[in-house]
Amino acid sequence: MTDTATGFRGIVPYLVSPIDPDTGEVDEAALRALVAHLVEVGVHGISPLGSTGEVMLLDGDQRRRVVEICVDEAAGRIPVIPGVSSASTRAACIEAERFADLGANGLIAIRENAYPVNDAGIGDFFAAVATSVELPIVLYTNPGLLGADISAAVLDRLLEIDNVRYLKDASGVTGRILSVINRHGDRLGVFSASAHIPVLVFQLGGIGWMAGPACVIPEASLLLYELSQAGRWDDAMALQRRAWPLNELFTKYGLGPCVKAALEVSGFAVGPPIAPTQALGEAPRAQLRAVLGDIAEAVDQLKEISS
Repeated sequence: MTDTATGFRGIVPYLVSPIDPDTGEVDEAALRALVAHLVEVGVHGISPLGSTGEVMLLDGDQRRRVVEICVDEAAGRIPVIPGVSSASTRAACIEAERFADLGANGLIAIRENAYPVNDAGIGDFFAAVATSVELPIVLYTNPGLLGADISAAVLDRLLEIDNVRYLKDASGVTGRILSVINRHGDRLGVFSASAHIPVLVFQLGGIGWMAGPACVIPEASLLLYELSQAGRWDDAMALQRRAWPLNELFTKYGLGPCVKAALEVSGFAVGPPIAPTQALGEAPRAQLRAVLGDIAEAVDQLKEISS
């Protein structure tokens, strides 16, 4: 990866968006506490306003405030890479410019799928967002959630734009990821997504993991990355197996509400999911406690072996 100016890599948690359900205001204290914790643990960056952050349920003022708080609390210690999410090209460009002015270090471009759009239109959307700012751009492709993909031809076109430097691929197809890395690995840094097994993506040549789970288990996520970087693949896969039940719960109960509930049981008062999404009950929370306890045990065991 040749992006030495920013060098996005490693573990980049997708943040939740703590919102007061009565006032609609961003819970600044809760968000600051979460960002401060993640910085202290040692993550390599943070990404507000992704699917974990319930971005599609936030209005423009809430999005702006989330980015302001994250940039201020991170204070230049780690990159802040917010998501720019819209079905409208113009609205996405306006938001990209706004976040750049707020001090974001990069942007994740997310195209919401409202109406059918062909490859030319998809390419135009991402190209417009990228050229509206000078920040490094992460292309986000998640056909399962967003209903459309970035084709190989569109990706070739977008890589002609200098600040398009990263791809977060949530297609679920590891063969596709290998094809992208084989073809563009010297030009494009590829991040694993929540739906993937990150160890496999690291083995293929991926440079990091952008994920909601990393917001809840940053220590385990960092250890997973460090083991992979050291070539300790058996240990990394053993940890991945112990962590996988958390991803299964996210799939079962929904990413936003499940991450918020997991943070709540871990001591972070991030509040409920944004309406109309419903908060998890006690039975799912008990499952989360058990899984989080098992992951913490696995981390302790691996650290003991390493020492």
